[in-house]
Amino acid sequence: MELEYKNIRQMCADFGVTPRTLRFYEAKELLFPKRDGQHRLFSRRDQARLKLILRGKRFGFSLEELRQLLDMYDRDDSELKQLRKTYDIACERLADMERQRAELDEAIADLKQELAWGEGVLRNADSPKAAE
Repeated sequence: MELEYKNIRQMCADFGVTPRTLRFYEAKELLFPKRDGQHRLFSRRDQARLKLILRGKRFGFSLEELRQLLDMYDRDDSELKQLRKTYDIACERLADMERQRAELDEAIADLKQELAWGEGVLRNADSPKAAE
């Protein structure tokens, strides 16, 4: 049986985050832990939100995009509306990632070409004929 509330230590262990990360998401109003004195208690809702936040961050969603998606779910509780918005943002993010990959592939090819040129120059400089 899963606990209804988890403390900050349990959240960190379960999600592989630091207390600072949890406090940051709380300050950005993405998580809303219950307070028991100085202790934060995270509900199942907070746990689900953190899981979505971490997944979204892995895909490169901004915190503002994540907030909009989470707020949409809270307001409307319409999974279909949230799914459409998530799908649209994910399509944009995928296009960005593919564009970045193409730029990176081009930079890698250019660097390999420069390294090959440099290797040839060095090889010729180190050859016995170059010493004469």
